[in-house]
Amino acid sequence: MPPGSPIPSWNLLTDIQELWSFPFMVTAFRAGTIVAILAGAIGWFMVLRKQSFAGHSLAMVSFPGAAGATLIGVSTAYGYFGFCIAAALVIAARPRTGSGGHSEESAVTGTVQAFALACGFLFVALYKGFLDGITALLFGSLLGVTDDEVLILLIVAVLALGTLAVIGRPLLFASIDPDVAAARGVPVRALATVFLVLLGAAVAEASQLTGALLVFALLVMPAATAQVLTARPGLSLVLSMLIGVLVTWFGLGVAFYSQYPIGFFVTTFAFVLYVLANAIRLGLPRLRMSWSTA
Repeated sequence: MPPGSPIPSWNLLTDIQELWSFPFMVTAFRAGTIVAILAGAIGWFMVLRKQSFAGHSLAMVSFPGAAGATLIGVSTAYGYFGFCIAAALVIAARPRTGSGGHSEESAVTGTVQAFALACGFLFVALYKGFLDGITALLFGSLLGVTDDEVLILLIVAVLALGTLAVIGRPLLFASIDPDVAAARGVPVRALATVFLVLLGAAVAEASQLTGALLVFALLVMPAATAQVLTARPGLSLVLSMLIGVLVTWFGLGVAFYSQYPIGFFVTTFAFVLYVLANAIRLGLPRLRMSWSTA
């Protein structure tokens, strides 16, 4: 821990009071809570729909978006949202040609990712070879979100969650069995496009907290953990959001007393919960079997 860094007292109440005595920490907790809830909800559907690669590519796209915004002198939030949503629309616009749909989506997604990363390197080069805060763009930062950006995060999250609430039931049906859903008249293609836009928005928000490289800490791990713990869609969705908020709060608290980026701690806590969830799932049947044979 560098000189001058805050030192935990190991009195939880005192430490929380110290955390929230700093305006930037209050802002970070607000932003983190908003991002975790949105990422938990969107990530749950992403994992269910097996579109993690699309989420990963959109996360990579967020870096050139932020770098480009920095280059032209505007808030990185605009770069995150602009690039991620534009990339989502490009991926969604691919033509469907029957059984090869999944492989085609992967090909288009990978192409978009490669081009976006190349743009990111170009933006860094145009910025005279050094982009201030590049570590924060890649791995997240406690100080990277302003009050104005929190308002943007809140507005986008409310719009995205409201849209998800409207399309949630048909989207769930289309995610589980798209062929049957299409036969029943569900607009599967339109739902897929809307969902990719929502995914782009969620990635853009999460990138501002965890950085471009660690978006999956909030987008995949809470959702994957929740789906391991229960097969009930409603409960699993709520658990995904709660887990996201939990790991974000713990990550923020620990990062405050550390010199290391928040993304590392959020990712570590989310990974530990995922491992524990799998251990519980594997261990409970064996425990029940041992009880039944005792």
